[in-house]
Parts: sequence; structure tokens; C-alpha cells
Amino acid sequence: MRHRITTLRCLFMAIVAIYGSLALFPAKASCQNDKKLEVPVRTQQSDNDHRGITVQTSDLDDGVTGVVGKVYIEASPKHVWAAITDYNNHKSFVPKLIDSGLISDNGREQVMFERGKTGIFLFRKTVYIKLSLQGEYPKRLDFHQIEGDFKVYEGDWLIERASDGKGSILTFRAKIKPDFFAPAMFVRKVQQNDLPMVLAAMKKRAESAEGSLRVARTSSLKQSTQPSADSAIAD
Repeated sequence: MRHRITTLRCLFMAIVAIYGSLALFPAKASCQNDKKLEVPVRTQQSDNDHRGITVQTSDLDDGVTGVVGKVYIEASPKHVWAAITDYNNHKSFVPKLIDSGLISDNGREQVMFERGKTGIFLFRKTVYIKLSLQGEYPKRLDFHQIEGDFKVYEGDWLIERASDGKGSILTFRAKIKPDFFAPAMFVRKVQQNDLPMVLAAMKKRAESAEGSLRVARTSSLKQSTQPSADSAIAD
């Protein structure tokens, strides 16, 4: 009798553990059955704090996660470019970054590093990455990891003029596979949570620079149109 009660208790605990893990990781899309039942691309509309930002994730081969994020920025491409390449100051305006900086720049290739916090629920980790970057100013910036905590980390930033002629569209595209245990669902959830914050930070930075330039131009224009003291006396 005791043996039967012990067995039932163990079975109950196992069931609770399984359902608990499903609560944390509700549908592991990398399973074969799931792939047959659903489209692998998942689109997330951001909340009110990140209005206008969209993020799509997808399951690629060999456990790689694809991610695409997009945001409208009311600033010129040059100010958007300045924001995404301000490596030494990313740590001061991009959430969850602990440290960042430019390591080298030979005029053709830049090397930078970032160290930041990532994770969801009870899973938290500090990750390090060193990236090689090459691009075409101010349109596209390609990057790939040369050292760090990922097996695969590569992609690009794209900057396009918006159709309204006033702003820019910033797009982030990447293929990601951690070099530590992290289920595909976990990686997707982290990207859906963290990427909107990164895009919002770039948007705020670029729009702030654009706004400062407009204020400076307006101030200069006002000064140039005001009559000088000498002309006022003459009048």
C-alpha cells in the first residue's frame, strides 16, 4: 500500500512538473508536429510604450532563430545611422546593456563589443558578443559575431527613406543561435521582448538628434532675420 501511494505521489509530481514547464514554455515550435500544424513566422505588435514597432520571429534550420524588427523614425537616415553606430554610448541609452564600445576601426571594418542582460521568467543570463561590422553609409550595416556567447549571430541594419519623405524606416534582421542551452521558444520570446526596446531606444536617440538640429536651425534663422542694433538706431 505504501509503495502504491509513493508511486502515485511521484507520478503526480511528474505531471505537475510537466504542466509547469508547459506554462513557462507553451508550444515548442521546433517540434516536428508543430511545424506541420502552424506557420513558423510569428508577428508581434508592440505595446503602447513601443507603438509602431513590429517584430517577427521564425524557426530556421539547425535550431537557428530568425528575427526581423521594424520601426518608423521621424529623423533623417544620417541621424538613424549615427544612433546605431554610436557603440561607445549604446550602454547609456539601450536597455539591458551593461557595457559597450568600439574596439577598432580601419575605415573599412569596425569591431565592437557589447555585454548585456537577457532572459525571461526565472531564466536570466549575462551575454557577451564581439561583432565585425561593415556597411554602406547611411543605408546598410552588416554584422556577424567573431567572438562571444552565440554559435550564430549575424544580420544587418537597413535604413530607408519613409514614403512620407519626413522620416526613415529602420529594419533589424538577424539569425541567432545561442552557444548555451536555450530552447527555440525561449530565444523567440527574448527577441520579442528585447528587440522592441532596442528599436525604441534607437528611435528616441535619432529623433532627439533630429529635434536638436531643428531647434538650432530655427534659432539661427530667427537671429538672421532680426534687425541689428545699428540698423535699429539708424531707423
